[in-house]
Amino acid sequence: MNKFKTLAFVLLSLVGMSNAANAETVLLASDDFVGISFWIISMGMLAATAFFFLERGSVAIAWRPSVTVAGIITGVAFVNYLYMRGVWVQTGDTPTVYRYIDWLITVPLQMIEFYLILSAVRKVSSGMFWRLLVGSLVMLIGGYLGETETIPRSLGFVIGMAGWIYILYEIFSGEAGRTAAKSGNKPFVTAFNALRMIVTVGMGHLSIGLYFWLLNRRCRC
Repeated sequence: MNKFKTLAFVLLSLVGMSNAANAETVLLASDDFVGISFWIISMGMLAATAFFFLERGSVAIAWRPSVTVAGIITGVAFVNYLYMRGVWVQTGDTPTVYRYIDWLITVPLQMIEFYLILSAVRKVSSGMFWRLLVGSLVMLIGGYLGETETIPRSLGFVIGMAGWIYILYEIFSGEAGRTAAKSGNKPFVTAFNALRMIVTVGMGHLSIGLYFWLLNRRCRC
């Protein structure tokens, strides 16, 4: 019964926020594939959020903080994608600031997930937590300042890449990577490696996209 109470609370909260975010949204056209993709992703994130909070009580106590954070990540993404869908339908654009509002919350939380899952199997230092958090913020803030041309885009690219490379170092060769390798828990190592690759590929496209934008701009000069 507690599972269903938790699920009902989460769903009602998310639906309430989504209704407020889309109070003036016009109808989604059947041939608007960008808008449709936003809608599909939103529903996927909602389903994931429901799953994480519904199953939170089914895992060992040590793993519950990680599952809770996972639910928060997908819940924030659900609301943001739903709002971005509404903005796209009304304006045909997705302003940079809306993307970074999502990322400034969800990406640091994803980095914290490494710390949480490692803490569930081994004792780890708080320094790992802060290094991953700061690295993600450097990457995102540098990228945002560059994309909005608050600073030169090339400088924003360098700052963002520095943050990303540091994160990769920490989860592959730094304390996080070494701790995972020494855990002796094969299922955990498999899950950790999967999460590591998701972060590598998922964050890599941000830096690659900015790089090609810079290259294209210079070629036009």
